[in-house]
Amino acid sequence: MKKQNLIERYDDVERIIHWIVAITFVLLALSGLALFHPSTFFLSSVLGGGTWTRILHPFIGLVMFVAFSSLAVRVWRANILDRKDKQWLKQADDVIANREERLPEVGKYNAGQKLVFWVQAACLILLLLSGIVIWRPYFAPAFSIPVIRIAAVLHAFTAFVLILTIIIHIYAGIWVKGSIRAMTRGYVTRAWARKHHPAWYREVTGDPAARR
Repeated sequence: MKKQNLIERYDDVERIIHWIVAITFVLLALSGLALFHPSTFFLSSVLGGGTWTRILHPFIGLVMFVAFSSLAVRVWRANILDRKDKQWLKQADDVIANREERLPEVGKYNAGQKLVFWVQAACLILLLLSGIVIWRPYFAPAFSIPVIRIAAVLHAFTAFVLILTIIIHIYAGIWVKGSIRAMTRGYVTRAWARKHHPAWYREVTGDPAARR
């Protein structure tokens, strides 16, 4: 495909950070499930067994938090919800039916993507704080048993919410054809940008022919 038909959506740094977050998330989800219940303990083999899973899980969590934070610093402004986003959410039926011509103009991210970003941010903060409380042998001895138990429940519940959020995120990326290219190659076609993110398309190209 000719380069003049492509628009850069994510630069190299953003894509590298995204894939670090993605890989660490998979490792954390599998190892976390292994520690959550005996029936899923077999998943600990991903990190080399039970002992290594207990050692590595929190350190991998720190890597994910730092990586996501470095990405969040770059993109948080573009993820601020506005009035158009609220209207977009109200028209969820049009979103599901792909009637994008009826929706408010979308910038770089639509309301669904913005919500995913903020849910991820909130979950990672809660996972970090609760994880520190239950992290043996480093920090847990400094807290009482009731606090550790509450933190463990919060950690598990927040991880469940994050896993569901990421599943929705992956599904949406596959559902909207052309989205995967953006995070693997960094570019999208002009037609894709004009159709799915017309306001962003106008911003980066100056083309007044985009919708509205």
